[in-house]
Amino acid sequence: MSASRRSGTTDELGPQEPERDGADLLAALLDGMDAALCAFDADGVVTHWNREAERILGWTAKEAVGRHGFAGWAVRPADAEEVEGRLLSAMRSPGRHVNEFALLTKDGGRVLVRTQSAAVPGPDGKPAGVYCAFSEVHAQIDLERSIALSEALFDDASWGVVVVDADLRPAVVNAHAARALGIGRTAVLGRPLGELLSQGVEELESALTHVLAEGAPPAPAEMWVTVRSAEGEQQQRRCWRSGFLRLASPLTEEPVPLGVGWLFQDVTESKQTEQEAALLRFRANQLHRAARAAAESENPAEAASVHLDFALAGFADHALIDRVAGGAVPDGEAPVRLVRAAATPSGAPGPSVHAGDRAGLPVRYVDGHPALQCVERIGSVRASAGTTSPDRAREWAVARQWPADSVHALCAVLRSRGRTLGVVTFLRGASRTQFERADAQYAEDVAVRIAMALDLAEVLEKRG
Repeated sequence: MSASRRSGTTDELGPQEPERDGADLLAALLDGMDAALCAFDADGVVTHWNREAERILGWTAKEAVGRHGFAGWAVRPADAEEVEGRLLSAMRSPGRHVNEFALLTKDGGRVLVRTQSAAVPGPDGKPAGVYCAFSEVHAQIDLERSIALSEALFDDASWGVVVVDADLRPAVVNAHAARALGIGRTAVLGRPLGELLSQGVEELESALTHVLAEGAPPAPAEMWVTVRSAEGEQQQRRCWRSGFLRLASPLTEEPVPLGVGWLFQDVTESKQTEQEAALLRFRANQLHRAARAAAESENPAEAASVHLDFALAGFADHALIDRVAGGAVPDGEAPVRLVRAAATPSGAPGPSVHAGDRAGLPVRYVDGHPALQCVERIGSVRASAGTTSPDRAREWAVARQWPADSVHALCAVLRSRGRTLGVVTFLRGASRTQFERADAQYAEDVAVRIAMALDLAEVLEKRG
């Protein structure tokens, strides 16, 4: 009880299907493709139309096959001749032809497509028709834009771009980020962030962990970091304005985190400029407040102390005023003896205290003391114990008649009406940085105001 498959009869194994011919097999192959495909014979009649073409335009194969070209149904009448000519031109020249034009959907909409067409040879080797593959241009453009954006970000972007995996290790680094980290693009891959940054790594890892768990923050964050050099030495601190993006796989139903996209830009110079501007505004405001408070003091000596107290805020830990013994001296007169006029309390906060009866006793400054140098040079002098042990720093401060916790000093000369009245000294502890040139300018501005108050006090004393 057997029968040929070609006969279409049945046997004990069940019904037998007739064997498909070549046209059925070709139609099945075309329908299984993801690309929209159609074909035309030499006269321009549609011979094949797959399911992807139906999805894009809405016309079924039954509605499309047998039509002459796209005229009257898939393109506007005004465009039909041009579109047909561009498609069938593939039969007259070898190779693939790429075109873009608008097609009409079944519901009347317009779709911009990109086509690739080529001639189909017949049994005699001559062109027997044209096959055409097409896709929506916006999808192709989106893909091309994504690729172009990726290449630009990792080659030409002026921002640093780092893809960090779920283990917080760089997986992809662009050229700008590699330069900022001081290491090659391949050498950085897979290394812990602690091997790349000596400072700021905890804050960065905390931000990356938050993004993996909660998503990107609403605004960029400014992080101060220090990059390790190739020799392992620390470099200058940098401020990186950073943005973060959580990366998830688009191929799964539930978002699976792949890592974090970290984008950063070095804003150190602009940040330092902002900080300097804010500091200048604060100091100018302090000088203005000091002037108003000093104007209410009946005693000019107390007015000098008011200027000293306002100047200390955010600037120094201690301050001293030393006056020239015997009154002001003309320029170039030496040697000069200094006596303590006022000082801030040592070891406790509070306003500066006048020396009182001790004001007539000279301060035992050794030769070459910064305060004496300040008088001789008629300009500011900076001094520092440097990076030394606490015991050595204490010895350095005590030897100069300064509070024991002083590490950095800045002396500014007190002058009025062409005469030197004394010296004001500002002192910082180990927790602060050394005095810089900008600090010297501020100290000189304060010294001018203190000198005017002391000069007025001297005038009143003589009149009294």
